[in-house]
Amino acid sequence: MTNTRRIFLALLLAGATALPISVATSHRANAATAEDLNKDADQALQTLYRTNPVAQQISKSARAVLVFPSVIKAGFVFGGSYGEGVLREGSTIVNYYNSVGASWGLQAGAQSYGYAVFLMNNAAVDYVNNTQGWEIGIGPTVVIVNEGVAKNLSTSTLKDDAYAFIFDQEGLMAGISIEGTKISKIKR
Repeated sequence: MTNTRRIFLALLLAGATALPISVATSHRANAATAEDLNKDADQALQTLYRTNPVAQQISKSARAVLVFPSVIKAGFVFGGSYGEGVLREGSTIVNYYNSVGASWGLQAGAQSYGYAVFLMNNAAVDYVNNTQGWEIGIGPTVVIVNEGVAKNLSTSTLKDDAYAFIFDQEGLMAGISIEGTKISKIKR
């Protein structure tokens, strides 16, 4: 085996073994109380509404909203993400959830972001509440709202089960996707 291959293999193994430790450590270090999580979710929604008026319009028609104020994503070839959030129906917190993702491929870096999923009908809310973990991309139809999609949305064109907005991105990692993210109920 050449030195180049050895170095590449060592970096690959180091990234694969260090990531779960760092993700697990940051999870324990940042585990929020219910009160902290509620406050962070409120602030995150206000930030989203300030920067994206379409999200605020959609919120008026939504049956519920899942808010993940801070998700941490890191990776070097193999990556992972973790965040905790709340399910709100109106101003009432109904349950607490975590958002966990794993990925592999051409990636390097770390970043944080928040996201909100507006659940538009009772079937979508029931699905989230009654599954043992919801994987985005399986179950209710979720539309990821970017600037192009947002231009064509209005309360009369809302036809899908859920709309997701990603916001507050910070850090150095190319691309954000919540496809394949698993959302599971947690206790607080």
